[in-house]
Amino acid sequence: MELAFTPEEQQFREEVRAWVAANLPKDLARKVHDDLDLTRDDLQGWARILGKKGWLAYGWPVEFGGPGWTAVQRHIFEEETTRAGAPGIVPFGPVMVAPVIQAFGTPEQHQRFLPGIASGEVWWSQGYSEPGAGSDLASLKTRAERQGDKYIINGQKTWTTLGQHGDWMFNLVRTSNEGKPQTGISFIVLDMKSPGVTVRPIKMLEGGHEVNDVFFDNVEVPAENLIGEENKGWTYAKHLLSHERTNIAGVARSKRELARLKRIAKAEGVWDDPRFRDQIALLEVDIVALEMLVLRVLSAATSGKNSLDIAGLLKIKGSEIQQRYAELMMLAAGPYSLPFIEEAMAAGWQGDQAVAAALRGFPGGSTGNAVLAPSYFNMRKTTIYGGSNEVQRTIVAQTVLG
Repeated sequence: MELAFTPEEQQFREEVRAWVAANLPKDLARKVHDDLDLTRDDLQGWARILGKKGWLAYGWPVEFGGPGWTAVQRHIFEEETTRAGAPGIVPFGPVMVAPVIQAFGTPEQHQRFLPGIASGEVWWSQGYSEPGAGSDLASLKTRAERQGDKYIINGQKTWTTLGQHGDWMFNLVRTSNEGKPQTGISFIVLDMKSPGVTVRPIKMLEGGHEVNDVFFDNVEVPAENLIGEENKGWTYAKHLLSHERTNIAGVARSKRELARLKRIAKAEGVWDDPRFRDQIALLEVDIVALEMLVLRVLSAATSGKNSLDIAGLLKIKGSEIQQRYAELMMLAAGPYSLPFIEEAMAAGWQGDQAVAAALRGFPGGSTGNAVLAPSYFNMRKTTIYGGSNEVQRTIVAQTVLG
């Protein structure tokens, strides 16, 4: 196993670092480092910047318009953009649906959908979970009935992340009730502006609007929007989820947030508390261990060996780390992390310098503490989405341990 980066890879890192420093908007990086709310313009603006460079599709092969980077180069790219304070790439288009279209779509579908994803111009949403089908996704009930050259879709999807911004949506739908539940599912993409599509916001525990219910009422979708074969959607879904769970490990983000945790601990006067420092050290050890696990996967892929089938392990540990650093930030700020006035934050006061000046002079006065409670509440989701950690442990027991 080779965990050291080659001189060529180090040179690639320097090139990425220099480009990001020159092209990442400073105000956007500040918002990311302070964990402030990001708008659609923030997220899509950065996506378009990457798209012009040809790097939004950084995981794609050359034949589909990507840079054709190795697994190690992709890892370095993620590290450098995250370290600099770039927003995470919204994964539904370039990371999730694009590989499915590339692998199972027709040449016409490649030409129709991939350019808009690669440029960052088209925002994609995911339609997987339903009120009665989360981790048990095979029990989904949203139905698509074939009528001539179109499908008629009826049903509901839920927890649709950032669906309020969506232009297009990829969905798992039931097209047959025969055989096992998995055998009657198809993979269909649709225009979210189609008549009969209704997006309803779900207000989260921390007050944010991140997820949505999406309702389909006799939505007509051209049959040409079916990806691959009818009733083979479960195979395509597994292909997609393997990309999502690896991405969920989030090592680069955890390293950036570890640095932020240390800044907060120093600012709030708990850095010199040995017990608190012990907790930070334990977290850092877990992050390093997770990074080594990711590098082992990269090493296996680079050397041509069979890649380790440990997407579930990466998801489990990565999500637990995310919850832990959010909790430690709350503990560092103590009672000053608790106030949360949704209306004030929605009006944009978080991070405001005038507020900082007014609060200066007593402990906990940093406006950076205002986002700690919302972040902590929001992070409770990480061990649930992408397949709950309880389900992931069962999968790991079956596939890795035997």
